[in-house]
Amino acid sequence: MASVERPKAPKIGLVLSGGGARAAYQVGVLRAISEMLPANSPVPFKIICGTSAGAINATVLAANADNFRRGVRLLMTVWKNFHVHHVYRADPLGAFRNSGKWILSTLSGGLGRKTPVALLDNAPLAHLLNTRMDYPGIQRSIDNGSLSAFSVTCSGYTSGQSVTFFQSAPGVESWQRARRIGVGAAINSSHLLASSALPFVFPAVHINREYFGDGSMRQIAPISPALHLGADRLFVIGVGRQLQAQPERASSDTYPSIAQIAGHCLNSIFLDGLEVDLERLQRINRTLSVIPPELREENHMPLREIDFRVISPSDALEKIATDHLSSLPLTIRSLLFTIGALRKSGSNLVSYLLFEREYCRALIQLGYHDAKQRRDDLMGFLGYEACWL
Repeated sequence: MASVERPKAPKIGLVLSGGGARAAYQVGVLRAISEMLPANSPVPFKIICGTSAGAINATVLAANADNFRRGVRLLMTVWKNFHVHHVYRADPLGAFRNSGKWILSTLSGGLGRKTPVALLDNAPLAHLLNTRMDYPGIQRSIDNGSLSAFSVTCSGYTSGQSVTFFQSAPGVESWQRARRIGVGAAINSSHLLASSALPFVFPAVHINREYFGDGSMRQIAPISPALHLGADRLFVIGVGRQLQAQPERASSDTYPSIAQIAGHCLNSIFLDGLEVDLERLQRINRTLSVIPPELREENHMPLREIDFRVISPSDALEKIATDHLSSLPLTIRSLLFTIGALRKSGSNLVSYLLFEREYCRALIQLGYHDAKQRRDDLMGFLGYEACWL
């Protein structure tokens, strides 16, 4: 029989990227890891950073940092039973009224004081976040030592800055870098709604001095908040196929549909920044590995090697989305049909909006499988050691 011993734990930062409905994949990975650890273990990540839908998952973990499995169970309960109407209005009146006014606003140049600025109405998500989230639990986790810091990243439409709102134990200072800053704050629903406000799809949210949208926009260094908050290792759960071989370029004579262009833009927002940042981290680690520590100190190089692990889908999520198109409400299918999203070329867009339980469960299962395949490596990385008795 195997038992698990826990030595002194490193300060590991968890990075949960954005991706709409794709964030269900993260829940599967987290479930697998929670089952690897002893029952009643705290979250093995002292620092938790989330963006967009990943920020919502991150908040649940942060509020339940003293009991990892409890936090994962809460996430599973929601994601395994998700329907579109839990996130945005899918009834004919709500869907077409909002989208119709949005199109009219676009054609009229945005005239009108109360002109909506989003394709879909995410009032149901706001209700879910206001009624189901335990925001005081974040501070309790910090106070009881289960958590060192927690952050949510948003994108400021006026400033053009990537703003990371963080809640932490004493000693963490705000930071400012090119186009990105860190600001202390008590995280609430406004931060989560702003961080997950997909451009054009969901409305921006006003916080303090400006309106904010999805945190993945203009996030040129997605892993940096965890490092600023004190992480010495990083565990990243992506929703695209990060650091994997690139597919061969295929020729096409068909002009791209609106949905294909939108899906391409969302991939750029959610996937590219993280992949580039991870590639940069790999390059810095390789460079530092050949520079002796004393030489770094002599030349005032405050850089350090950061051990990290990345788990990302082993299968293309847009392909899985294609298999579950029929689970979307007829109203939403009709709306997506008008922009070409129901064709194969539009499957990327659908993969971000398909908040239906059949699709979410498929992504959870994929994440669970991908993490289980790397059990020994992940256990060692997290600071656990299996001992056979």
